Amino acid sequence: MDAQVIEQLKAGIEFERTRTGPPEGFPQLPDIPAGRYTDPEFLRLEQAHLWKKAWLYAGHVDELPEAGSFKLWRRTGSPIVILRDNDNHIRAFYNTCRHRGGPLVKEESGTLPGGLVCGFHGWTYTLAGELVSLRDQRDFVGLDMSCRSLIPVRCERLGNWIFINEDADAPALADTLGPIHDYFCSLPLDTLRLVSHQTFDVNCNVKTFLETFLEVYHLKSTHPQTVDRFLDHRGTHIILWPRGHSLMLSPNRRPGWVDPGAQGMPEMAGATELEREASPSFNIFPNLVTPVSPTGLPFNLIWPVSERRSLLEVIWFAPDWGGGARHDRWDTRLRNYERILGEDLAFIEQMQASIESAGFHGVPLNYQERRIYHWHEELDRRIGADHIPASLRVAPVLDNWVREGWT
Repeated sequence: MDAQVIEQLKAGIEFERTRTGPPEGFPQLPDIPAGRYTDPEFLRLEQAHLWKKAWLYAGHVDELPEAGSFKLWRRTGSPIVILRDNDNHIRAFYNTCRHRGGPLVKEESGTLPGGLVCGFHGWTYTLAGELVSLRDQRDFVGLDMSCRSLIPVRCERLGNWIFINEDADAPALADTLGPIHDYFCSLPLDTLRLVSHQTFDVNCNVKTFLETFLEVYHLKSTHPQTVDRFLDHRGTHIILWPRGHSLMLSPNRRPGWVDPGAQGMPEMAGATELEREASPSFNIFPNLVTPVSPTGLPFNLIWPVSERRSLLEVIWFAPDWGGGARHDRWDTRLRNYERILGEDLAFIEQMQASIESAGFHGVPLNYQERRIYHWHEELDRRIGADHIPASLRVAPVLDNWVREGWT
């Protein structure tokens, strides 16, 4: 990252540490309506207009090591098969045969050396999705096989990370991510390896849990013996970007502090003092939050299951450590991170019950929590205000505080 940009970001951190109130002109944030967290109809609007039309992280190329390797992905409700074809391209298709809708793969992952074959009637497709064989073709009079290829799903990569989007008309991933794309392209993404993958069931609305990753106002109460010991929440500098993306820079309390769990581990080429001293945490809208350190980064992915249930995926990546087993400090690091998540989970599930009570009328957010309001504004833009009952809308008030770049 450009040294001048880093200095400007550090100046932003210093401003936050010394301010006595929100900056001049910052708007009062209207309450977020309570029904956005509990209403089943609102969740259906999210599913139709957000999750089916957003770029979503779906995998890492390490999961598809050879031609024919596949994984089955269902996070938006539609079964999608993601695979590596014979030309080493990563592709995605609906796991739906063009005959009568049978599944082409039934396992969660594996290898397809002979292409994709529907187990119901034997229709067969290449790894590029082309229909090449069907039983008793003589009885399909006039069938044009070239028009019966598998239905593709948009699939693009950022380094070795695979993203999918069910909206055929969505802008390209790079255009959607904007400054976030530029930042990650400055890191050695092609050499980052998949370290671990954990999932957690969470009994709360997806937004209730996601919002805990978008602010550090809760550190002193929820993480007094962990995160609050080394991060200074009062110095947190925030950048809001178009399309709902955002960045939160939370500086270390002590200059030169190094995570004891990461000492001695290899660092990413191109890492700067920003990653060492300010824990840059990106929200790739809607549901990916990743705090970047020089020695590795987790993808925290929060998925909706129902209006009162979510799924958390935690996927860690690290600089290539060469052959053999991963660095022996990773076990300690993963346990420490799981402890921090446990502190959130212990509170957040009880919080959902409180949200559903008659005592919850809405959410008044402060200046430190503006990433949350920015997220909700983008959600309404995606759904369209005309589709949302007036009582559940949020007013767009942050337009003047959204940047196109880093400064």
